[in-house]
Amino acid sequence: MMRVLVTIASFALIVVVLWDAFETIVLPRRVTRRLRLTTLYYAVTWRPWLWLTRLIGSRKRREMVLSIYGPLSLLLLIVLWAIGLVFAFGMLHWSVSTPLNIAADTADLATYLYMSGVVFFTLGFGDVTPVSGFGRFLDVLEAGLGFGVLAIVIGYLPVLYQAFSRREANISLLDARAGTPPTAAELLRRHGRAGNMDALNKLLSDWEMWSADLMESHLSYPVLCFFRSQHDNQSWLSSLTTILDSCTLVMVGVDSAPTWQAQLTFAMARHTVVDLSQIFNSGRREWDETRLPPLELTRLRVSLAADSVPLRDGADADARLAELRRMYEPYVMSLAEYLAMPLPPWIHERDVVDNWQTSAWERNPRKVAETVANACRQAKDAKSKPAATGQAS
Repeated sequence: MMRVLVTIASFALIVVVLWDAFETIVLPRRVTRRLRLTTLYYAVTWRPWLWLTRLIGSRKRREMVLSIYGPLSLLLLIVLWAIGLVFAFGMLHWSVSTPLNIAADTADLATYLYMSGVVFFTLGFGDVTPVSGFGRFLDVLEAGLGFGVLAIVIGYLPVLYQAFSRREANISLLDARAGTPPTAAELLRRHGRAGNMDALNKLLSDWEMWSADLMESHLSYPVLCFFRSQHDNQSWLSSLTTILDSCTLVMVGVDSAPTWQAQLTFAMARHTVVDLSQIFNSGRREWDETRLPPLELTRLRVSLAADSVPLRDGADADARLAELRRMYEPYVMSLAEYLAMPLPPWIHERDVVDNWQTSAWERNPRKVAETVANACRQAKDAKSKPAATGQAS
């Protein structure tokens, strides 16, 4: 009876591992079923890893340890699948007492597990081989699965890292446009200061496509959500939240801003955060005004007005702003808490230095920004002089 139960359990384990690998690697859509091997694996490993990182005092070291989890968990998941298949086939051989060409009269469980590992990884030692037809069939099947898993993994990793590279490219481009970490106020101020609000339409259009690509890739491969960005003060979640904040301000009312494109980008970005929060079952937090209290909103309005980007004021505007924030802030706050990714503020408390302005050898990064700003100002003045001369003549 024991061997019959082990046979059934072994077949079940093989099916579970293969189906889990299929859903994780091959199936290009979100899996809604919560009871899965991969889901259980990340639930068991992520919380302890996160708890250990909270014991690290240095923020940089903490971020470095958090950045290791995503790639490492992916490799360990593949190892878990391989161990599961090797163990299942070894137990299956033991349960049916597959005869082997060995000196001993009977083979123990360790011998069957050893033979299963040799076959799965196609080592070809040949010191332990099955004699019966069913045993040989199981070995051929296991060797084929071993080749298949290896081939799928080889094709899976490049696709995964291509999606990661596409995601990070736009995040890096946002650095000079919205500051570091990016904020909605800085994004609108820099466009208003340059007198180039038309460029905001193209920017939001690009981020609409980026949000769609992020949703498609991260729903298909949720492990990408754990992959951290290149810099400690950047993340895909903070960038996405900044775009949602910016679209919200434009929809509330900003002069010369592309309202229609802001609505399209907001819809796509909001769709993305809601679907991604459902992957981790992180839920929806109760909304409050902690990210933008009334005093910060007043400072935000003053700062935008100073750079010729006035934000509509009044009770109706405040109500509209609160309504839009309720649609996405509970989800991004829930994701930020689960993934340990801090959300960006709406406006910086003080002037900050962008990543592009810093380097290991630069002692005065603000001087770099001033040099670039002066060069842009001189180019703008040089452009305006011929026009002024023509008007005077």
